[in-house]
Amino acid sequence: MDIINALILIVVGIFAGFANTVAGGGSLLTLPVMIFMGLPPSVANASNRVAIFMQNIFAVRGFKSKGVSTWPYNGYLSITGVLGAIIGAKVSIEISGVLFSRILSIIMVVVILITVFNPSQKKEYGIERMDKKHQVIGVILFFFVGLYGGFIQAGVGFIMIAILTGVNHMRLVRVNSAKVFVALVYTGASLVVFIYEKQINWAFGLILAVGNSMGGWIGSRWQVEKGDKWIRRVLLVMVLAMAVKLWFYG
Repeated sequence: MDIINALILIVVGIFAGFANTVAGGGSLLTLPVMIFMGLPPSVANASNRVAIFMQNIFAVRGFKSKGVSTWPYNGYLSITGVLGAIIGAKVSIEISGVLFSRILSIIMVVVILITVFNPSQKKEYGIERMDKKHQVIGVILFFFVGLYGGFIQAGVGFIMIAILTGVNHMRLVRVNSAKVFVALVYTGASLVVFIYEKQINWAFGLILAVGNSMGGWIGSRWQVEKGDKWIRRVLLVMVLAMAVKLWFYG
């Protein structure tokens, strides 16, 4: 890989890492770039996980440095997320995600309604539902989060936001803190599958990881300082862009 492509990957990775941490959809930037640079789609999908894994290490550290944590609930979510991710990663090696991308574009519109325009959520803003019933629901749903995340990853952050705001009524800063922790754990599990199946181009993955890590660190600290108002604005832009991209160009 020449220096120009390496610099492009780092810059794209910074934007993707920031987007993934604040909202989601960063992989829709990184995957096309890696494919354009010559990687087969399945290898690009697998190599992207190296960057996602490293990005979330820095994002988790960024939230922790600002005193934001959702432990132990994020640990419970990670258990079922890992189980789903292992299955999803195995499936992704064999089949295409085109149809799933179109389904996801519809999900994105639902996410907008739940996280941005839902009046009932705004009335209960900040009043979390963390009783046993709602934690169990969240843990079950995160199996399917892991399943999709292991399969293709792109847009999984929006789904996690929808669950944690819709089921648990978490504030978006805390949602994203939980999100990056769970993504770190289940991405590690899917990464093991991709390594075992020899699907990773390490040069692309590690160079992209440099950018993603920087973006994850910046995004985690930025949103704690700016608060939910700015997160909602970024989320709205990202989710609309992703829905259009998946429906017309997926």
